[in-house]
Amino acid sequence: MTGLRSTTRKVRIVCISDTHNAAPGGPFKLPKGDVLIHAGDMTNQGSFAELERTVRWIEEADFQAKIVVAGNHDITLDTNFYARHGESFHNQRPQDPVECQGLLENSPSILWLKHEAATVSLAFPDGLGVRFKIFGSPFSPVDGMWAFGYESDEASKTWDQIPLDSDIVITHTPPMHHLDEKKDIPAAGCEALRTALWRVRPRLAVCGHVHSGRGAKRICWDLGDSNIKYKEASAECWTDPGFNNKKMSLVDLSAKGGSPVQNDGSKGDGNSCGKGSGLSNFGPMVPLPADTRGQGGVPPSALCDLEALSGRMGRQETCIVNAAITATLWANRSGGKKFNKPIVVDIDLPTWEE
Repeated sequence: MTGLRSTTRKVRIVCISDTHNAAPGGPFKLPKGDVLIHAGDMTNQGSFAELERTVRWIEEADFQAKIVVAGNHDITLDTNFYARHGESFHNQRPQDPVECQGLLENSPSILWLKHEAATVSLAFPDGLGVRFKIFGSPFSPVDGMWAFGYESDEASKTWDQIPLDSDIVITHTPPMHHLDEKKDIPAAGCEALRTALWRVRPRLAVCGHVHSGRGAKRICWDLGDSNIKYKEASAECWTDPGFNNKKMSLVDLSAKGGSPVQNDGSKGDGNSCGKGSGLSNFGPMVPLPADTRGQGGVPPSALCDLEALSGRMGRQETCIVNAAITATLWANRSGGKKFNKPIVVDIDLPTWEE
């Protein structure tokens, strides 16, 4: 590699979640693209047979990169949960979590993210490739007896582990107030994740979990208000061009599409006091007051969230996508199950040249 270039190129990302044993060709079709993202709940109960079928069709899908996280229904992928509660689900046919996890762990073409970050590189015929940082997590707030749950007092610590230089974030749960509305609950998402997204401000955040929340929303973050923490300037809901027709459900965030996401992916030069922040030091290491966290302002003012803002003001906007494929409330309900189309995102990502 001759060095990173400060240019971008359009990448097509096909986003799905909550397939719950459904596979392409029947309930839904997979459009062509460069990257496939699955944001969890691949199965109903995480059995080996369920996972094997899902892994097989993902491996056969024609994408340069295929990135998955687990969801609360993929119970054998959560070793500790399955050791405690597996009998309640598979009392007649106990499953081997190691064997189940091996399907993903040993896949030659699937990147399985278990609350961790990775760098993804794509190659193109003209030699100008794409490289971006992605973070993926299976966790969601505890809601009944399901896998990968965290209590409310664990939420902030959980999402603080997202590196600040992430370009794309995949979580099974949606953030609170964004694509998380259930019939009986106006906001079923996680507030700690929403505040973490204010700090990280990735170009794209993909989730699922709440089937009725399927859609996309562009969030413009308010980074100037020094009085209200984690403030949003605006939220623009997406109108699905593929609703009730044969068109693709496309979210065009590219410059060629005329409405690029306002996010340059800047990595920052602030005080690197955050775990995994990916930032270099800015002056002497001075502990930031806790009450500046999530607060806007103009760096290097000590009154603002210096780590989240310094050198990173170009991260103005994030597009959040809830890509739930299953449209009905309950994944295992027989009869009237309905399905959504995958959501396709065209987005400009940083290039590198060989």
